[in-house]
This record gives sequence, C-alpha cells and structure tokens, in this order.
Amino acid sequence: MTSLKIDTPTAVRQGEELDLLRLNDFIQSQLPDFEPITEVSQFPGGYSNLTYFLKTANKEYVLRRPPFGAKDIKGGHDMGREYKILSAVRSVGYEKVPNPIIFTEDESVMGCPFYIMERVQGIILRAKDAPKLMASVAPEEMRKLSEALCDNLADLHAIDIESTGLINIGKPEGYIQRQVEGWHKRYLASQTDEIVNMDNLANWLKSNLPTEGKPTLIHNDYKYDNVVLNANNLSEIVAVLDWEMTTVGDPMMDLGTSLSYWAEANDGAFEKNFNLSWVSGNLNRQEFADRYAQKSGRDVSNILYFYVFGLFKNSVVIQQIYSRYKKGLTTDPRFADLIFGVKALSKKGALSVEKGKMV
Repeated sequence: MTSLKIDTPTAVRQGEELDLLRLNDFIQSQLPDFEPITEVSQFPGGYSNLTYFLKTANKEYVLRRPPFGAKDIKGGHDMGREYKILSAVRSVGYEKVPNPIIFTEDESVMGCPFYIMERVQGIILRAKDAPKLMASVAPEEMRKLSEALCDNLADLHAIDIESTGLINIGKPEGYIQRQVEGWHKRYLASQTDEIVNMDNLANWLKSNLPTEGKPTLIHNDYKYDNVVLNANNLSEIVAVLDWEMTTVGDPMMDLGTSLSYWAEANDGAFEKNFNLSWVSGNLNRQEFADRYAQKSGRDVSNILYFYVFGLFKNSVVIQQIYSRYKKGLTTDPRFADLIFGVKALSKKGALSVEKGKMV
C-alpha cells in the first residue's frame, strides 16, 4: 500500500551513548527474569527527551531519558510522572499506550531518571517522510488519517477522569491562567534575544483569559510523530506516545496545541518541519477544529485563543532548547538555528491575533 517502513532506530548519536553493562546490571537487580539487553540504538528525530531502542533475545523495548543538560529546566522532562501516567491511562482501558516496565530515579545508572516500556511496532510519520508520503499515499487516504487523528483526540478527552481517579494527576482549576503565566516565566528564564512578538503575545494571552471548560485528560503534545500507525492501514492508530506533559485541564488547550503544530501548504519551511499535516489530503486547521467539535460536542468558537497559546508555548520550548545550546549544555548541531523558529512561530501568533483567525 505504501513505501513507508516500520519505524526503525539508527546508530546512537555521539555523546548520547548508554552504558549497557551498568544498565543490564541495574535491570537484573530489579527484574531478575528480564533477559539481558544485547543491542542498543536510538530513534531519530525529536528535540526533547531521548528515545532508545533496546533488544533482548526475544523482545524489544524502548528507553526514555531526559536530554543531556536538561537539569536547568524545572518541571520539564519528568520521567517518573510520564511513567505513572502511562500506567494510569493503560489501567483504565485505553489500550493505545505502550506497556510500561520499569522506572528509576537512581542517577547512578545513567546520570538521570529513566524508564523502559515495551515497544509498539508500526509507522511513525516524521517530516523526512513527506516525499514518500506524497508519492505513495493518495490524498483520500491522507484525509482518513487526519480524521482518525482528530477522532482519537476526542476519544482521549472522553476518558472519565472522575471515576478513574485520573483527575488527581493535575489541578484543573485555574489551569489556563497557570499555563499562560508559567510558560511566560519559562520564556523569560531562557530568553537570549529580544523578540517583540513574544512579549506582545504574552500580554495578549494574559489579557484575554477565557472561561474554563469542564476538565478532561489532555495529552499536551498530540501530533503525527507521537502516534504509531498500523503499517497495513495508516488510518488506524495503534499507540499514542510521549505522555510527558499529560495532565487534566480544559481540552481546548490540547486542541490548540495540536493545531499549533498543524502546518498547512502555505506555511514556511520551519513550520512544515513540525508536522506532515501540510501534505495534500489532510484536513486544514479549521476543518480539524470543526471535526473535533462534531465528535466531542464541544464549542470551539474561541479556538483562536488556544491556537495562539499553542504557538507561544511551542516558541518557548524551542527557546529553552536553543538556550541550552547557547550555554554549551548540548552540542547537537540541529539546535544552532532554533532561534529563527522562535521568531517564525511568534510572528505567526501575532498575525493570527491581528487578523482574528488562525493563520
């Protein structure tokens, strides 16, 4: 059906190697029946947590750890929290999550907390796959996939957080205001350049706080490269990945973040590196929002606010990574030009506010 291949790891990047002997010794001390790891490689892409492929004689696993030099970001890259959320979501019957195996805060193993989960095989769509996608997947199939992505977001938001106890993973009251103020503080703490649009967006978000809706579980990083697709049916989502930022709050915050990743054909090159949503056949941003409203029954008339917040938040995340690079805490050459991404996304946010619609 398609020339796309099952997501496969590559060689571990220089400076990001794991001590296999120490890792195996630790796992054996905690899980004596766990087969020794014989192969370690790394999944490509991503600018945040590092993801490794682990292979034993009979099984495959994934290890997640924070990026090097990330200890200066308070509240971010919390492996323990991500592990607990995976366990909780899986326990309430939502099966599209990997099975978590072990977590540790013992930094003597690799200098940071980390966890291991079972690997879910399938296709993960990344920016580099755009040529193959356009050559092998018809626009009609692409539309089905984008609709499935939207529908699954509505399904996530339909999980009963009250009866399951998931409401206790966060504090939904005042969530929007805390997020706006918190991300502004993170920006100021990592700022390297004077960017007027970032200052203006922060002020606009604080001045236009909306009334909060009924809280739901929210993923907070929901996009194509965080879902695993069935290789034989691309419109079937078999797993959702990267639950690090999951919490409970107004689901419009989740939708807005997803839309802020949702590049369209007329967007710039930087935005298109976020998501393959610009490939022909995909729903556009407004169509995605409208379908979500239909599936969830929620009012999306104020989606502009949440979209702009998503752009602001993404800008801050990129700024934090760029700041680490500027300080010499990471030498990954991919990070050298990220300041241009902060400028591009904040400009898009400013234009959206000016025009009164998502652009």
